[in-house]
Amino acid sequence: MAGAAWSRRRVLAGLLLLPPAVAGCSLGRATGPSGPDPLIALADAARADAALAAAAVAADHGLAAALQPLVDARTRHAAALEAEITRLDPDRPTPAPAPPPTSRPGRTEVQRAVLASGRAAGEAAFGLPPERVGLVASVAACCSAYAEVLK
Repeated sequence: MAGAAWSRRRVLAGLLLLPPAVAGCSLGRATGPSGPDPLIALADAARADAALAAAAVAADHGLAAALQPLVDARTRHAAALEAEITRLDPDRPTPAPAPPPTSRPGRTEVQRAVLASGRAAGEAAFGLPPERVGLVASVAACCSAYAEVLK
């Protein structure tokens, strides 16, 4: 596996460079609010990913070792994102839990969802003020790493 183009070590090393790169790019952007907080969609996605992964574990207990850490991580992401959203909007109502998936998801569906969440978080990070970039870049890196591990 040492010759693999995308080894786990190489992906994680590359992701470690993401927060400084994203922070440097976002410093020149406007930081004023221009619509709904972009972290709301990321928190919703984190709850949905956690529910999807939990449903996959419930459908196939053999996936528990691979997916339970993801359920836990995405649940923590949702809580951290909500805390940041609430910090700027203390009057925001508590969001509803994610609805359970309508189908029996498997490893592939979870991998696709977490990959999409990682991309969305990475894209959102470019328009955020510096004090929020670290959180969102961390979410993006974690999602991207899990997507690679689940391949």
